[in-house]
Amino acid sequence: MKYVCPICGWIYDEAEGSPDNGIAAGTPWAEVPADFVCPICGVSKDEFTPA
Repeated sequence: MKYVCPICGWIYDEAEGSPDNGIAAGTPWAEVPADFVCPICGVSKDEFTPA
């Protein structure tokens, strides 16, 4: 599943994770830390929406 930042459009893909931000490939969105923010614009995790 994928989740998109509503501000800049950056996409978190569970299959790919976000290794540059310390999140391993295969990490489900529910297991991404609550304090995660968009690496491009800084929007908080709770503002992302399913893509």
